[in-house]
Amino acid sequence: MGKTSGTRDWAQIYAIYGIEQKHTLFFFLLNAIAFSLLSTVFFLYFHPICLFLESFLFSSSSPAAARFSAGFFGAVTALSAVCLFFAAANFFYSAVPLRYEMAQKMVGSVGDWSSVKTALDLGCGRGVLLNAVAMQLKKTGSSGRVVGLDRSMSTTLSTLRTAHMEGVQEYVTCRQGDVRRLPFGDNYFDVVVSAVFLHTVGKEYGQKTVEAAAERTRVLGEAVRVLKPGGVGVLWDLVHVPEYVRRLQELRMEEIRVSKRVTAFMVKSHMVSFKKPSQHFVGPGEVRLDWRC
Repeated sequence: MGKTSGTRDWAQIYAIYGIEQKHTLFFFLLNAIAFSLLSTVFFLYFHPICLFLESFLFSSSSPAAARFSAGFFGAVTALSAVCLFFAAANFFYSAVPLRYEMAQKMVGSVGDWSSVKTALDLGCGRGVLLNAVAMQLKKTGSSGRVVGLDRSMSTTLSTLRTAHMEGVQEYVTCRQGDVRRLPFGDNYFDVVVSAVFLHTVGKEYGQKTVEAAAERTRVLGEAVRVLKPGGVGVLWDLVHVPEYVRRLQELRMEEIRVSKRVTAFMVKSHMVSFKKPSQHFVGPGEVRLDWRC
């Protein structure tokens, strides 16, 4: 049996959802195998390699330099193989069992689902978080629905298939759309969630550019805009969480909580939850906030 995540085996999760960005996993594995084979060649044929280096690159009076070079390159290739295998393992763990586990935690952080009528999953992907929300709605006997929004039509079709496999298709709706211009009115959703997606917005500008940060901020503002007063938002993302917290504070969100660090996809990640104020008061010298900023 594989390692379990929550009450489900990771193999069951993989069978339903698979892995997004498989090419990244294959890249790590193929390079790890290549470096492993190369380091094995250095180990098995160390003496002939030393003789080759001594003959063509070093003078015959420098056998020590040839042995050092062969040993150094052999060690580097072996270490590279270990690092690449670790990266592949961490990527798989993050993409399958950890993603499922974090989806359960995100659902659990909302609290009362019985009054939730509408929920939104930004960048729903193949539906791990989306279906976790739908299962919670089903468990509580709610008549609510969760909408999954993704930029790709093919992805939304895959998401509907996973919802059917999980038995929650009647609670799920998928739409193709741009998260920077959400196709929903103000104060529409009771809950807005998103998992390891927001950091991908604006990547065409480069992750550390001002333009990319502005795009992520725009999406966060859109999430707040469509959230009902008193509604709850939960985000799990990589690297840029401090940026999100600052923006939520600027937007006067309440009950902002940040989880402990979780290593995902070989970088730090955190879960952030917040509540939209039931009423927005404008005090002396204050300007009413525009969620679309």
